[in-house]
Amino acid sequence: MKSILVVSSEAKTYRLIAATYQSGFTVEKTASKAAALELLGKKRCDLIFIDLDVLNNWDAGQSYKDALKPFWQLYPSVEIIVMARQDKIRKAVDAVKAGADDYLTYPLDAEELKLVSENLKKTRIMQSEIDYLRDQFWQVDTFELVRTDSERMQKVFQQIRTVSPTKSTVLLIGETGTGKSVLAQVIHKHSNRKDAQFISVHCGAIPDTLVESEMFGHEKGAFTGAVRRKLGKFEFATGGTIFLDEIGTITPAAQIKLLQVLQDGTYQRVGGDETLKTDVRVITASNADLKTMCDEGTFRKDLFYRLNVFPIEIPPLRERLEDIPLFVETFLSSLNQFSLKEVKGVHPMVLAAFEEYSWPGNIRELENLVERAYILEASSILTPESFPSELFETESTSVVIPTGQQLTLAEIRQKGVEEIERKYLQDVLARNCGKINDSARDAGISCRQLNKLMNRYGLRKEEFKTAQ
Repeated sequence: MKSILVVSSEAKTYRLIAATYQSGFTVEKTASKAAALELLGKKRCDLIFIDLDVLNNWDAGQSYKDALKPFWQLYPSVEIIVMARQDKIRKAVDAVKAGADDYLTYPLDAEELKLVSENLKKTRIMQSEIDYLRDQFWQVDTFELVRTDSERMQKVFQQIRTVSPTKSTVLLIGETGTGKSVLAQVIHKHSNRKDAQFISVHCGAIPDTLVESEMFGHEKGAFTGAVRRKLGKFEFATGGTIFLDEIGTITPAAQIKLLQVLQDGTYQRVGGDETLKTDVRVITASNADLKTMCDEGTFRKDLFYRLNVFPIEIPPLRERLEDIPLFVETFLSSLNQFSLKEVKGVHPMVLAAFEEYSWPGNIRELENLVERAYILEASSILTPESFPSELFETESTSVVIPTGQQLTLAEIRQKGVEEIERKYLQDVLARNCGKINDSARDAGISCRQLNKLMNRYGLRKEEFKTAQ
């Protein structure tokens, strides 16, 4: 039996929804968002009808995405329908854009209620079919790599799904540490060359004098030290895929030879006259702006156009913070396999600090931090003490003054107090793993006062509990 929750102060709204969904449904009612979240903390709910004013009335400065987030944290698959007055349709649409599944306008109509739930059911079925087909595309060993909660990364994976089966040249663009080499392997594994070799070349790590030899090989006596013929990476990669990382670092001479390979599939070894043919798919990556390098004359424009057939831009970690918990889970799972330890999770204060950090080293930096903390940690979760202290110094209690608003000094002062209170309560609750008695004691207030403040700021103790 499916469960419906009506969040509204209007009794007639509840009565109409309860009358519409009689068979196969249980319908419950709360008058506030805080009460709804408390109820959801105790039992599961499939469908929520929530009044627009109730959804966001406790913090006028909050976005609809932030207002909806606590519901998703409890049940990521819950469907939310916003109910609004006719004069607030635009705001209802904004709520849908922020993630709500649909909206209804007052006065509610029984037929409309049935129609919206039927549409949601059809959407669920269609999405399930799409997800199934997508999962069928990805090989089992890449499931962990393609998990994401980021809309931008979902678009990246869609591009990879599209281009992998082709033979087109791919250019991966992104900062160091964003996973370009991993994605290059994903493309190869899902191409029609997956059974052939995948050759990876880090161009930036090869001395300029050896780049051509490494990539295209050399003949005996081609230069001092060339005591025998050497086969290049393109020769080894024939029939498969070659990945050229940091392509912007190769020499002008190597650029000319690479252009020849991309144009007609031929090349010569260094010091040789024989023209060799190769059938290889080329994937390149760069953390530098190749177009700017072309304008500056340090990279050939004709080569850039050959490489830029299918560019994929990979967002830095700071622009996909929602994926950090997934990465941490993956890293811990891998570390647990090769250790006698069993670390099951991360302290909420650590995750909060991760969201505030700028991540200049991206995913690679996150992985290194987690591995270091794993080595140091003596408990079943990664605590703040196992991470560098500077990670927690990025948090700031400064108050941003809203621009474009005519606020009095008293109103600005009040906003500052509220922001400091909210931040302080988050720290206290995180330190005490969501325990109300201990948090109230540390804050020097009663449990009743703490609960009132938590309701005001939309804080829930479940958010601060450590993994068991």
